[in-house]
Amino acid sequence: MILTVASGKGGAGKTSVAVSLALAAGQAVFVDCDVEEPNGALLLHPHVEWEEEATLPLPVVDEGRCDYCKACSQACQFRAIMVLPHKVVVFDRLCHGCGTCTYVCPQKAISETTRSIGLVQGGRREEVGYLAGCLNVGEPMAPPLIRQVKARVPQDAPLVILDAPPGVACPFVETVKGSDFCLVVAESTPFGFHDYLLVEELLEDLDIPFGVVENKAGLGDDRLRRHLAAEGIPLLLSLPYNSDWARAYSLGVPLVEAEPSLSEGFLELLATLETAKEREES
Repeated sequence: MILTVASGKGGAGKTSVAVSLALAAGQAVFVDCDVEEPNGALLLHPHVEWEEEATLPLPVVDEGRCDYCKACSQACQFRAIMVLPHKVVVFDRLCHGCGTCTYVCPQKAISETTRSIGLVQGGRREEVGYLAGCLNVGEPMAPPLIRQVKARVPQDAPLVILDAPPGVACPFVETVKGSDFCLVVAESTPFGFHDYLLVEELLEDLDIPFGVVENKAGLGDDRLRRHLAAEGIPLLLSLPYNSDWARAYSLGVPLVEAEPSLSEGFLELLATLETAKEREES
């Protein structure tokens, strides 16, 4: 099962829940897809076994063969190539590495090199596998790196937990794509509820089944619960606000280690999702 853990805003507790699910399950792969700010390792404490550079194709124009016909710039949907009367300019940070310009060039004047966009690393913590990406500082596009991180997930992994970037922008869409289920971590505060609704709307548009983990219950009101009940959306787990847990989190201690009794709730959540998946497949 591929499970994405998401939230509409930063600080909702998404990574805490994702790491705790992986540790409770044991046989799982934790994948940190929040490549702009990867912090899963601060809680999981994996042993990093390998690291490799992530790259993206980049066009190189041979202006000795180029006749400045503009076929490349007209075909580029990202406006990453500008053809001047006697020069071709490639905007590397706009280029998505799709190869269209190379394909359409009638003079075969465009070849490809690569440029670094970040790092992909992997390792383990006992039975839990670990994968993560780290985007280079200043790099504007996270989805290409997220795709490369997800490509390293073992095909035979019984449980894959994707820790998604917060919000509902392109990096989240790239992460949740192909998931069997999305677990949305939400706060019962006005701000948290507002951003939860954005995630709910997007997941419905993507036709990905989802449920909710209420985190820091007791800090806000009951608007989240009332909404979930009215819409028939499952509330799979509720975690109360606890200052001791927050203190443990600040020291890099996962929830299931700060409060071992929580493991039972996370295992019941996973069992519920497995049952629903088996029912759907049958």
